[in-house]
Amino acid sequence: MTNSSFSKDPCDAALIQTIPHVAISVRDTALFDDARTLLMRVFLEWTHDNIVLNECKEGITNKLVMCVNKTKGVTVLIRAYGKNTDFIIDRNAELLNMIGLARIGMCPPVYARFNNGLVYGFIPGTVAKPHEMGNDLWAPLIARSLAKWSQISLPGSHAPQLFPTLRRWLRDIPKSYKDPKANSTFQAYFSTDKLAAELSELESILTKLNSPVVFAHNDLLSGNIVMSEANDKVFFIDYEYGMYNHRAFDIANHFNEYAGFECDYSRYPTKDAQLKWFKIYLDELGQDSSHDALETLYNEVSVFQLASHFYWGIWALIQASISDIDFDYMEYAKMRFDEYYKNKSRLLD
Repeated sequence: MTNSSFSKDPCDAALIQTIPHVAISVRDTALFDDARTLLMRVFLEWTHDNIVLNECKEGITNKLVMCVNKTKGVTVLIRAYGKNTDFIIDRNAELLNMIGLARIGMCPPVYARFNNGLVYGFIPGTVAKPHEMGNDLWAPLIARSLAKWSQISLPGSHAPQLFPTLRRWLRDIPKSYKDPKANSTFQAYFSTDKLAAELSELESILTKLNSPVVFAHNDLLSGNIVMSEANDKVFFIDYEYGMYNHRAFDIANHFNEYAGFECDYSRYPTKDAQLKWFKIYLDELGQDSSHDALETLYNEVSVFQLASHFYWGIWALIQASISDIDFDYMEYAKMRFDEYYKNKSRLLD
């Protein structure tokens, strides 16, 4: 398996080199010991005794450690990449995005690279819960923040990367799985030929919608949304999947994430709730928020639900073969594709 989208632009390579590299690997089996060693190499004034570490266990891709310097009152994060996730995630593109976003105040600074991850700034605040994202406090703030993201312009190509990414991921799905349970589920429910045909059909349908292309976060689940301490704005964190994409994907994917990892899609917002959200989003952009404009966006987002389910379903099929994190990726893939086919029948038939 290969990630053919890695940047080979010498300017990109030079920009990456501006972030110091520390020749250390942070191992799962020695997470805190390696983290302390890394921190004392990155921040020379830090000592073993003034560092407090806490593992953040909400994610299902990487190992994340919150690191507090008690003496200085400074908090940073260490993210050790999940096993083989460079097959899915272009880590150079991620770092370039973070550098660009940090320069315009849209993400914390990156302090260092190490062999299998990054050290970067921490955003204080309250992390959202899935059932909260649609309420009257969180939803307007998320809509306004996403509108700001939709106006970001980063260097490089602005061509939408959704379908090139999905086609590459399809090639990386194995024919069988070592885990007997995962393999049994895969053989019973999935066919790569059928998935390829499904993707071609989906691309044909979605490109006709002409959804505007924006810089998209693409992973706005609850754990990646942080409320400020003043409860007056939200910040988006974790930029692994950031790329130029159709705006309707970013919004539909966020609405799908109301369901949480347990996939309770009864939480998906009603049409009235969506229209209210869209008006806030479009007004923040200074764009037309008339009835017709809201209906157009509603139609875009409704159909792009399918792309979100397809995206994370394919992602989970790959993770089921490469990840050592304790999560049932195959069952998650099945739940996402069950929802995909149910919604496809409802929306397109």
